[in-house]
Amino acid sequence: MELAIDWRVESQLVDGWSTPNLYGLLFVGGMIFGYYIIKRMFKSEGISDKYLDKLLLYVVPATIIGARLGHVLFYGPYWDGFNAKGQFEEGYFDHPLSILKVWEGGLASHGAAIMILIMLYVYSIKVVHRPMLWILDRIVAPIAIAGCFIRLGNLVNHEIIGTPTNLPWGFNFYYAGDEYLVDGKVVPRHPAQLYESITYLFSFIVLFRMYWKTNAKAIPGRLFGMFMILIWTARFTIEFIKVGQTSRDDVWALNTGQLLSIPFILIGLYLTFRKVPEKEQAKFDEAVATPLPLK
Repeated sequence: MELAIDWRVESQLVDGWSTPNLYGLLFVGGMIFGYYIIKRMFKSEGISDKYLDKLLLYVVPATIIGARLGHVLFYGPYWDGFNAKGQFEEGYFDHPLSILKVWEGGLASHGAAIMILIMLYVYSIKVVHRPMLWILDRIVAPIAIAGCFIRLGNLVNHEIIGTPTNLPWGFNFYYAGDEYLVDGKVVPRHPAQLYESITYLFSFIVLFRMYWKTNAKAIPGRLFGMFMILIWTARFTIEFIKVGQTSRDDVWALNTGQLLSIPFILIGLYLTFRKVPEKEQAKFDEAVATPLPLK
């Protein structure tokens, strides 16, 4: 007898209504949880809530816009045509208005990461007037816990699923779509979303403890570097048992998600293990010691 978990949970909460749904609640819940984490950090450093409110105006839109554009640019499909399974797909460049249809799915975490980095650079220059690494070190724990919730949302949406497995914790994803059937049947698969959610939760715990229990927040880039190592190494590893999102993922040795993760991991290794130059540390300490205006 094959052991597996029958996963019949649906995101839809009200019959006949696509929204509100469980995925959306988990997405928003993760954002709210992250908000209160960084609010506590800011309060401990004597920073006014007005800087937190402005931070949200930069990060939330950047997350959604970056994730959507990342999916479009990194994964496609770009033009109308048939995929490797013989299914016709509309390309985003042939139907540019489809790029706006975020509710139909298609968000890429690498795209979100890039857009967040860009907007945090602007935030550091225009709003807090502190080194970019200062805000990066404080936002990574909230992002990690938000990512945990978002991956649980992917789980209830039956998306980003893994390859078939005979392990006893395999999931039968009944609403994943016909393309995931094997010989016309639902088969147990790795719950890749759950794996990622657990690793993001672990990353949050590590980063949260580093912030409160060590002097890591006083070393520019130390928390951000650890975040990059933990999150993207987990992503790189789990990709081995995930279903590829593009036809090229079936033939390349490393898939798109793994290739995009490598630069982030390398940046994390550099920031975590480098010796911070004395001048950079002094400049960082001076900036942090300068109180931010309350109004």
